[in-house]
Amino acid sequence: MSEATKQVPITLITGSSRGLGKSAALALAERGSDVIVTYRSGLKEAEEVVQAIRARGRKAVALRLDVGRTDTFDAFVSQVREALKQTWGRERFESLVNNAGVGGYAPFVETSEAVFDELLAVHFKGPFFLTQKLLPLLADGGRIVNVSTGLARYALPGLSVYSAAKGALEVLTRTLAVELGARRIAVNVVAPGGIVTDFGGGVMKDPALQKSVIEQTPMGRLGQPEDVAGVIAMLLGPEAGWVTGQRIEVTGGYRL
Repeated sequence: MSEATKQVPITLITGSSRGLGKSAALALAERGSDVIVTYRSGLKEAEEVVQAIRARGRKAVALRLDVGRTDTFDAFVSQVREALKQTWGRERFESLVNNAGVGGYAPFVETSEAVFDELLAVHFKGPFFLTQKLLPLLADGGRIVNVSTGLARYALPGLSVYSAAKGALEVLTRTLAVELGARRIAVNVVAPGGIVTDFGGGVMKDPALQKSVIEQTPMGRLGQPEDVAGVIAMLLGPEAGWVTGQRIEVTGGYRL
């Protein structure tokens, strides 16, 4: 997979103290990857994820990161560099998963500039510049997975900024796949649908919404974090080395 194929791969997953990021971290640990966990405020939860990874026989560290604060990225990259040196005795890691996010609901006519700026910062500007800053530490032949949303394909009211930001991230993914191809770095998008987590205040735990989603999903059920985690792990595995610039939607066929 990388220039260090004989070494245990290391994956950095943003927003991995809970939800999809946590499930992806555990799935990767099960498949033999070490993990750099990041969190914004949930230190206790992040430490629990680290312990769960170590219980699976893998190494892990937790680092604080606010993806919406690009002014903190230089310090974060220095922490990553130090963690690689102290924990692994290495200078590079193999995979980056841009997963961290925040929910944001508001009708278009009521969307404030502050909400617009926050959602763009977290879901597009942050991943853009964080990836740029981390590229020197990402191994040649490595992988990048950007987590988008099914809402980049179908539309729901009240989610214009969130959906648009994820759409921009998907376009960026294709461009990065072209620009990083010379380093044999594969870049792809995973686009989840209605997954039952606490994201966005746990909106997908609402029974009425669940019923509506199930009725429009050919697979006949709601998505679980493990459904998405498995796809992320697959894209970071050796079997997906010839896949780049692609969008894989994980929605159970919602609104096809």
